[in-house]
Amino acid sequence: MGRKSSISREGLLNEAEEIVRTGGGAALTIGSLAQAAGISKGGVQYSFATKNDLVRALVDRWTEQFDAMLGAHEEADPVAFVRRYIAATRASQQVMNAKMAGLLVSYLESPDNRRETRDWYRGIFERLGGGSDTARAARVAFLAVEGLFLMHMNGIDEDCEWTAFLDDVESVLARLTD
Repeated sequence: MGRKSSISREGLLNEAEEIVRTGGGAALTIGSLAQAAGISKGGVQYSFATKNDLVRALVDRWTEQFDAMLGAHEEADPVAFVRRYIAATRASQQVMNAKMAGLLVSYLESPDNRRETRDWYRGIFERLGGGSDTARAARVAFLAVEGLFLMHMNGIDEDCEWTAFLDDVESVLARLTD
């Protein structure tokens, strides 16, 4: 099999995801990506000048995919939103494992990246606004899901029981809001 003469930006992101999935965030370098893609380092740097640019593109891609699973921003029902958030979390975990999530931690080392993440969460909390009991229940359920994600990405949940805990969150949310 010969070397690939070129690869698309999306192709490079696919290769980068595979590197992170198999080797963790530390395995992702411009050099490892170039080798996996069968192109020169300069070929990678044409699309991603630095590793930070590459990681940012991966995070942007994952965020866009997750946001697409969440659906339209117009819905005002915080409980329906949190139910979609739980479903999106379940679905995204089939793609994103703890090694990828670890890459997110390194991403947050940059103040600009932290600001973008903070703004994303502010948008979530705007969707969960309101003083009603159902809005409060939705916010608590959201925070529980985020806590489960944090546990999962830090490897605390080695037995992968977090999905059963997501079931618990959904059950309690239903009891509080139906």
